[in-house]
Amino acid sequence: MKIIAITTPKEEDDDVFLIKVLLDKGIDIIHLRKPESNINYCRFLLNNLTHSEHMRIVIHDYPELYDEYSLMGIHLNKNITSLPDDYNGVKTHSCHSIEEIKQYKAECDYLFLSPIFDSISKNGYKSRFSHNDLTKASADGIIDHKVIALGGITFDSIDYLKRLNFGGVAMIGGIYNKKCLNDLNDINRYR
Repeated sequence: MKIIAITTPKEEDDDVFLIKVLLDKGIDIIHLRKPESNINYCRFLLNNLTHSEHMRIVIHDYPELYDEYSLMGIHLNKNITSLPDDYNGVKTHSCHSIEEIKQYKAECDYLFLSPIFDSISKNGYKSRFSHNDLTKASADGIIDHKVIALGGITFDSIDYLKRLNFGGVAMIGGIYNKKCLNDLNDINRYR
């Protein structure tokens, strides 16, 4: 099971430190998502990371940084809707319904389905899926290794999501707290 961290949307004093710690502790991929920042701040972050760390980063807001830093990939969303013709990196996509998963799955390496649970990082962003919705999507083969659960995810919810056949989890609010950073010391038990 993939374990993915998504950065907080705004600039944080310890962004570089946290990205390095998360990668060092075994997070598979970091999604660099800084919509409340600018491209120069993202360059600052990337300039403070190594080439091997760049190869584990998917960019959200500034696709031109993909080539500039030899990043892992680009995430498609409402702001980035297409990729260059010669693009050959990892392609990911945000989805907020089972129908969107069906629509984009064939063309992506993996997709986020959210919000699975009530969001930790976004007040009032409530789950869109019942247990029955998720169970049916899993039984129908819609939820599989290409679908990553996002929204209210914590390490405590991983076993439940494994049983639903999710290919991984992505965390924002659930990973940027002391308890979760401690859970990273034994991250392989969650895979």
